Amino acid sequence: MSLWLPFRGRWKLGRKNSLGGSSQLPKQDYEALRERCLLEGRLFEDDCFPASLSSVGSGPLLRKLPPGLQWRRPPELHSNPQFYSANAKRLDLCQGVVGDCWFLAALQALTLHQDILSRVVPLNQNFTEKYAGIFQFWFWHFGKWVPVVIDDRLPVNAAGQLVFVSSTNKHLFWGALLEKAYAKLSGSYEDLQHGQVSEALVDFTGGVTMTINPAEAPGNLWDILTRATYSRTLIGCQTHLGERVLENGLVGGHAYTLTGIRKVTCKHGPEYLVKLRNPWGKVEWKGDWSDSSSMWELLSPKEKILLLRKSDDGEFWMTLRDFKAHFMLLVICKLTPGLLNQEVGRRWACTMQEGKWEKGSTAGGRMKSPRDTFWKNPQFLLSVWSPQEGRSFLMPCSVLVSLLQKPRHRHRNRKPHLAIGFYLFRLSKYYGDQRRLPPEFFWKNAPLSWPEAFLTEKEVSQELQLEPGTYLIVPCSSEAGQESEFLLRVFSRKHIFHEIGCNVSAVFSKEIVDQNEGQAEFFTKLFEKYPEINAVQLQKILNHMTWSSLGSAQPLFSLDACQGILALLDLNASGTVSIQEFRDLWKQLMLYQEVFHKHDSNQSGYLNRTQLRAAMRDAGIVLSDDVCLLMLLRYGSPNLQIDFVGFVHLMLRAENMEDAFQNLTQDGKGIYLQKPEWLMMTLYS
Repeated sequence: MSLWLPFRGRWKLGRKNSLGGSSQLPKQDYEALRERCLLEGRLFEDDCFPASLSSVGSGPLLRKLPPGLQWRRPPELHSNPQFYSANAKRLDLCQGVVGDCWFLAALQALTLHQDILSRVVPLNQNFTEKYAGIFQFWFWHFGKWVPVVIDDRLPVNAAGQLVFVSSTNKHLFWGALLEKAYAKLSGSYEDLQHGQVSEALVDFTGGVTMTINPAEAPGNLWDILTRATYSRTLIGCQTHLGERVLENGLVGGHAYTLTGIRKVTCKHGPEYLVKLRNPWGKVEWKGDWSDSSSMWELLSPKEKILLLRKSDDGEFWMTLRDFKAHFMLLVICKLTPGLLNQEVGRRWACTMQEGKWEKGSTAGGRMKSPRDTFWKNPQFLLSVWSPQEGRSFLMPCSVLVSLLQKPRHRHRNRKPHLAIGFYLFRLSKYYGDQRRLPPEFFWKNAPLSWPEAFLTEKEVSQELQLEPGTYLIVPCSSEAGQESEFLLRVFSRKHIFHEIGCNVSAVFSKEIVDQNEGQAEFFTKLFEKYPEINAVQLQKILNHMTWSSLGSAQPLFSLDACQGILALLDLNASGTVSIQEFRDLWKQLMLYQEVFHKHDSNQSGYLNRTQLRAAMRDAGIVLSDDVCLLMLLRYGSPNLQIDFVGFVHLMLRAENMEDAFQNLTQDGKGIYLQKPEWLMMTLYS
């Protein structure tokens, strides 16, 4: 079951949604096309997006192409091509000659959430079973998930190297094929040359983006990042304008992915670090906390070993302070609305309404003067109230409003985005469902909320705290007469939302099941009571949890097991774990129970030697048979079986050792440790 914005309920019947985007793409039935190719014994060739320069484009990108450009399929480029591998390191994609760092930064963020990735990239595709040279991807396109079918012919240079996106693992091709599908959706590879990371994040998830200027960020930016990093969000960012590599190692006007955060304990006090990745797969920050910085000597040997990786892979650490100084844009894509206000305990509802600005009728532009044409814009009625009955007069309602504009051309960059925004008015009386508010209303009533600036973005959104009541939302472009279609979404705990002055009622209302909401409430209450958790408290927490995937075989964590787990997580040797470290553990535990349950085929509560190897492989750790036997002797029972508690301890240790090796090795074959580092890694883990 998919986990991104999973809705429950029924669609209400209404007019057909014309903003799904299917009219922009040819209708191609993936299954039928593949079966036909298999029947005829040929590989698929996509005439709708052919292997020719017409698919590359007609602009500056052509000048970047190498001489002798050819189109080749993955089986022609590698002896053992694979579509995707869960065992490969996630951050293995590198940008090609297309200037689509914004797309790559969003894609890197997507790889941090396996379930969301599998919605966009069906991971069961391959180059062996029923291979017909055809692949399919899915994108969220203006309120609707749409499939994009492509053939697997990719542009390469004379040496057979991919010209556009490639993987550091030369046998993996999912990233290059996904880029081709997104280019087809956008019109051409040329149309990926310029864009915003927020656009791709929405297309990958159907979420809502929030942008922050780090230099003007609120004082609780670290808290926002903490909640975002450990909830269902994708995060990208962009440096200040420019097109060159700066002396500090950052690239001007470039998109990056925020892949993690960490509060570390130095000898002079705490330091707040963020981890970023350059989509180029190389070129890194050179300041404090960079790979070669002396600041790492301020940490304990263990913390340094497990956080610092000295390799030019494009990923690096820097302080939050430096991040705020050098980055102009932080984009957080939320899959559920309750990220910033932390309102828990209730479900959200989402309503989508389509509309259009038409010259001469509904393209009224923004408010400029009392007698302008603003009143001609589409008008939407919103009624909100608190879900807590009897307390509505005390409780403001959290409302998230998102306005997206549809591309105005088949090629996304042929016509730039309009500058858009929306106004919000409070209605003191009921005006009737079918009657548009007259110009006089806008002459006499000031808006409650309005755009500080009209932005030329695909999406603009705003979080509002509204008193229960009825409101009017008026979306508009910055100038009258500008034409475009748009999608307006409202998220709240309880609301009614529809267009007024319109004879048809198209209401797309769904209930959002936020599966992390109970978890967020649990974390909040837990760490209000215990800011730092020791082994005894950890034992109490884990033994009071309900492990839903494990059924009747609920685990019992001993104090010794919890001390072992704590030692693996406690990087600064404090004897406790913080909320950040516990959230890390929680995410791993959720994965471990799913994997354990999958391979415990007879529901015995134990894994044997064969099942253990398969389970660890599913979780991204590959062990030889000899090492697997040693692990069973260490963490299992005398009959060479391992229960869930032992599996957790083993997995945490294996992942720690894998990270330590990758961070310390220079050649991928061996490492050198000083004596304090060796003792720290072996005795206190």
